[in-house]
Amino acid sequence: MSVPCRLCAEPLRHVAIDLGATPLANAYIRPEQIDEVEPFYPLRVFLCDRCGLAQVGTVVDPGVLFGDYAYFSSYSDTLLQQSRAYVDAMSARLSLAVGERVFEIASNDGYLLQYFLARGLDVQGIEPAATVAAAAVAKGIPTLVRFFGTAVATELAAAGRQGRLIVANNVIAHVPDINDFIAGLKILLAPGGMITIEFHHLLRLVEEGQFDTIYHEHFQYFSLETAQRALARHGLAVIDVESIPAQGGSLRLFVRHEGEAGAASPSVADMLAREDAAGLRAPETYRRYTERIKAVKLELLAFLVAARQARKSVVCYGAAAKGNTLLNYSGVRADLVEYAVDRNPHKQHMLLPGSRIPIYGPERVRETKPDYLLILPWNLSAEIMRQMADIRDWGGRFVVPVPELRVLPAPADAADFAGASSNR
Repeated sequence: MSVPCRLCAEPLRHVAIDLGATPLANAYIRPEQIDEVEPFYPLRVFLCDRCGLAQVGTVVDPGVLFGDYAYFSSYSDTLLQQSRAYVDAMSARLSLAVGERVFEIASNDGYLLQYFLARGLDVQGIEPAATVAAAAVAKGIPTLVRFFGTAVATELAAAGRQGRLIVANNVIAHVPDINDFIAGLKILLAPGGMITIEFHHLLRLVEEGQFDTIYHEHFQYFSLETAQRALARHGLAVIDVESIPAQGGSLRLFVRHEGEAGAASPSVADMLAREDAAGLRAPETYRRYTERIKAVKLELLAFLVAARQARKSVVCYGAAAKGNTLLNYSGVRADLVEYAVDRNPHKQHMLLPGSRIPIYGPERVRETKPDYLLILPWNLSAEIMRQMADIRDWGGRFVVPVPELRVLPAPADAADFAGASSNR
């Protein structure tokens, strides 16, 4: 029996991408759970014939996905730098004055709102995961621990708390009810205000074989065309779009109330033309994509098996959700990778879901001196290579697995980081 599209309710008939069955990518295992059975869920992406939305067919309860959430944005130096730059740019673009209100939906640990707060803005976070929301509150950032939608937006608007700016970074992929979410944005946006929405661009996912960004927390994957269509259903218009490096290639949409939008920037038409030329609605596009990700899997396995046969040690850097998709789709377990490390103490001393690879702090790398450091959050490879550059002291090398496997020497100085750009 087919399931309906989450945007337009058309029955979903065509599987575009099939990654088998995997555990939840952020469901880390405590050591005492080692003998418990992990639930695995089908991870298949359907493409809607009517609206073009790419979406995971199996919907896991958001309360399960985000109830005990271990992702804290502030552990990424790259993300903090990007957030400061965003705050500077939007403050200038909107001429934001002291006391004006800024909302962030899925505000995590306050990684971004802290910079608006420092400028004297009236900030409000909305974050469903109590664990990370507590970290934001500790920074002085008011945070409502709720899932965002029309109910929350209506309550805030009725209290006279609409936003001059609403920030929705990397959240629209995480909501099972897209229409309720976008309708909530419409309600919460003050007259004359602006919404910015960021999401990993389906075009980049397809063009570069970025399959590891697919996991159950990401219910859907947007093109500009589909996002524009979804927003228009609720009286919101895209007036500008930017390509940004976040997540390996994202779009940032600038959105206003439909009656206030004016003419859209030429960048909107240009991006729509790029998407059309790439064939994002064509089945053949996804057949080629499937062959490409199979090649990535086989290349990674061949490297790991050869390293093991040569008695070389491999460890992972970054207990990232995308890394868990990569490892589980590829069938990598602790017989090929000895352990993983992560800066986030909430993940340390846990086990990766599915693969059951143990997680330690980064200092473990210096203690054991592995031959290879496999970077799972490859979009942050420049940052990680900078942090771990001293592996050159024992001849260690970095391995970047996506979009194609690269084995790189540890850089000796800043100029050498160019080959590990977070844009790719």
